[in-house]
Amino acid sequence: MPDAVLPSLPSPADRVLSNRTALVTGASSGIGWESARMLAEHGATVIVHARTAAEGEDAVERLVAAGADRAQLLTYTADFTRLAAVSVLAAMVARTVPALDLLVNNAAVMAPERCTLTDDGNEVSLQVNFLAAHLLTRQLQGPLAAARGARVVNVSSSLHRTAAMNWTDPHRVKKYSRVAAYAQSQLALTMATLDMAPEGTGITAVSLNPGLCDTALLPLYGRVGAPPAEGAAAVVRLCLPGTVLVNGAYYDGGDIAQTAQAVHEERSRRRLAKLADQLVAGA
Repeated sequence: MPDAVLPSLPSPADRVLSNRTALVTGASSGIGWESARMLAEHGATVIVHARTAAEGEDAVERLVAAGADRAQLLTYTADFTRLAAVSVLAAMVARTVPALDLLVNNAAVMAPERCTLTDDGNEVSLQVNFLAAHLLTRQLQGPLAAARGARVVNVSSSLHRTAAMNWTDPHRVKKYSRVAAYAQSQLALTMATLDMAPEGTGITAVSLNPGLCDTALLPLYGRVGAPPAEGAAAVVRLCLPGTVLVNGAYYDGGDIAQTAQAVHEERSRRRLAKLADQLVAGA
């Protein structure tokens, strides 16, 4: 197995991501925005995904003010509480970018106090945090495979280790807990990672815990967080061409870390894939 310890970030002057294109979901704030900034700083063309046009425009203006070249930035919007919008986003990216080198599935929301279903009928954190990434990655398999060495980086959470999939009631309508719902969404994302890199495509998919950062999700943890740039640095290290990754692995603190047992159970992953396909059907 390759050494799992990740290298330090190179100097931006090295432009190690030149001629590469990255899509970062949830890039209007927090770890997503900082990841977009760092990827652009290292030479990548970055597709900045935001929920609304106003949020996307504001994110780009702040990126330019932080030193990014406007010519390196593209902005696409999609509200992940609508699965149809995820499909539209995937179609726009595929039309614009024949080869997608990096996909950072970062978009996430905190589960609300009460069980809330989207118009698609899914618990909102399950849809935004997992189903949208599942659908988007599946629909971008063509551009990812065309990149010949593409990477998918799923921003997960250490809370996935505390979770269990509620197979009979995945939306937790009968017995709802916001922490359990959020943790389940991150468990699903981590479990699905390996299947996002089908054999023979040349794609590598990994997940990571970016650490406890001061983002909109912090109240769920209830503690003081590090600057979002620290979490973004962990994300960007996994995107570097010089970083050797283990397909399907979960990274935490620069090393491959222990995951929930369900992540390693092929039967559970197949069951999740079937459930996810059912929940996004028709999008």
